[in-house]
Amino acid sequence: MDNKKNGIPKLRFPGFTGAWEQRKLGEVATTHARIGWQNLRTSEFLDSGYYMLITGTDFKNGAIDFSNIHYVEKERYDQDKNIQLKGENILVTKDGTLGKVAYIDKLPKPATLNAGVFNIKVVDKTVVYPQYLFQYLKAPFLLKFASEQSTGGTIKHLNQGVLVKFPIPLPSIGEQEKIVKFLNHVDSLIALHQRKLEHLQEQKKGLLQKMFPKNGETVPEVRFPGFTDAWEQRKLSSMTQYKNGKGHEDKQTDSGDFELVNLNSISIDGGFKHSGKFINESDDGILYKNDLVMILSDVGHGDLLGRVALIPDDNKFILNQRVALLRPNKTVNPEFLFFYINSHQKYFKSQGAGMSQLNISKKSVETFSSLVPNIDEQKKISLFLMKLDSLITLHQRKLDHLELMKKGLLQQMFV
Repeated sequence: MDNKKNGIPKLRFPGFTGAWEQRKLGEVATTHARIGWQNLRTSEFLDSGYYMLITGTDFKNGAIDFSNIHYVEKERYDQDKNIQLKGENILVTKDGTLGKVAYIDKLPKPATLNAGVFNIKVVDKTVVYPQYLFQYLKAPFLLKFASEQSTGGTIKHLNQGVLVKFPIPLPSIGEQEKIVKFLNHVDSLIALHQRKLEHLQEQKKGLLQKMFPKNGETVPEVRFPGFTDAWEQRKLSSMTQYKNGKGHEDKQTDSGDFELVNLNSISIDGGFKHSGKFINESDDGILYKNDLVMILSDVGHGDLLGRVALIPDDNKFILNQRVALLRPNKTVNPEFLFFYINSHQKYFKSQGAGMSQLNISKKSVETFSSLVPNIDEQKKISLFLMKLDSLITLHQRKLDHLELMKKGLLQQMFV
């Protein structure tokens, strides 16, 4: 028997029994947004003031980020009492990035809303605990419901008529509070790991700027003990063997002997990703462990143009078109070159040519000039940065695990 169909969740705290009640959002809370004719012009956004203006871009991790908040004149704040915020408000974005949710417990100053955000306020706190409603609206159920209600299953705007019909499962207030306390704890753990991850990423960014020489200098600001020599200016062509990939579109399969390294194989941070595309045989373009591969073509802003990744294994990968091989020779450490190129992306972005699709040439790649220390110092630098990357990856995995765990718990804790 499926207990969820009978109004009983799969996972429950001890001491609570009986079916949950099902109510519509419009029955337990008010939902208001700025009326169309009241919309503000950007010229009315003030950098300072007394009455805060909250927009969809101020949402961050289930709360409002007040660090870059805008303000409005009192006249605009007084215009609509229904969107004046005074605490215990739940905000939901209805345009742009749909379904972002934030909870406001207390406000540093009075606030109103810009267009594109709903103000949701619980009617009776003896029936619905405001933070319980916030946690339920923050779960993935709202957008799923809205998609099911929309024609064609694609929503570009969260309609108020749909929002008020959204079904809210309601246990007793005591059980609601238990659920909130537990989910708030999980959220705190996720936020903690998010902060640790962001701190490590910022730390790495700062170290990369200090561990490589600045423009016009031949030694870095931060250096390992025992190294004093100036770094040598060298072109990429003197350190690597360059080769363009070939097109294999007519031979691609979903499984095979060799995996294709294509434009999807390199991430924005230079990590290697599996493309999931294969060919069964090749006598050319086979890659070896610690070969560098570079993206030569990128659509749009060129964020991936010039990014490199390291090949993780021998004789398992084949180079596809629009990706180049840079095979390091014995004068350079592959990991050092990987970090150096990915931390000097400004050059490769400047070399991109084209309109809708940016491309970089073999000449542009090979003439890239870099400052290189001796091989022992290269190894020291790359080993340190690889350990830092491993630590960042570890925290990212912990964060992913917690978010996945929460997703699974939400499915079992609500009916």
